[in-house]
Amino acid sequence: MSSYDALAASYDGLMADGVYRRRADYLEKLFQKSRIPVHTVLDLACGTGTIACLLAAKGYAVTATDLSEEMLTQAMSKAAALEQPPLFVQQSMPRLRLPEPVDAVVSTLDSLNYLTREKDIRETFRRVFRALKPGGSFFFDVNTPYKLRRMDGQLYTDETEESYCVWRTFFSEKTSICTYQVDLFRLNANGSWDRAFEEHRERAWGREELETYLTEAGFGAVTVTGDLTSRPPAAEEDRWIFRCQKPVRPR
Repeated sequence: MSSYDALAASYDGLMADGVYRRRADYLEKLFQKSRIPVHTVLDLACGTGTIACLLAAKGYAVTATDLSEEMLTQAMSKAAALEQPPLFVQQSMPRLRLPEPVDAVVSTLDSLNYLTREKDIRETFRRVFRALKPGGSFFFDVNTPYKLRRMDGQLYTDETEESYCVWRTFFSEKTSICTYQVDLFRLNANGSWDRAFEEHRERAWGREELETYLTEAGFGAVTVTGDLTSRPPAAEEDRWIFRCQKPVRPR
């Protein structure tokens, strides 16, 4: 079972809607500054498809991939009312393959932190590079090492009327991995509760590591900012946003 399989049905209720809308609006502003006009977009590791649907509603032709079948089921249900819904495809990030290149690739809300092995993130960057048209842009965010280290030994709770979620987090300096242990309780129609357990792992990738892997994959003009801004990241930044381009001409 992949990460988020048990959490998929409750995930949207536990996430604030405004988080997605602000991020989609920010991405659209980045698209407007892209080297080439952006009409086709890949949402890599789309989860329940909220960003993909928001971008599709703005008029972009969106393809959205995710490893979790349960997340994609939620995404397709959400997109059913759209005039031009995204095309949803079940794929892992390191196995990305598109029939045609796109103008932009996005990956939001720390999806790339879930790639905990160097070979997987390097292969993902290579495949994203191949999936882009010349001049196309790749925009993604990651949780910073500062944030993931700070989460060590913490306990968080989220709740809605129909679900209650407990997150316990542990950070290993040896592996640079933050482990989330998730207990999810969901209310049934008869008043009883179901319990599910998942364990998630995020790698604390360094900025220099990611910049190196992007450059090795062929990307140029790599820029890093703070979250939802154009300013350089602060020392105590929780989330970095990376912007990079595929050169118009091969190097």
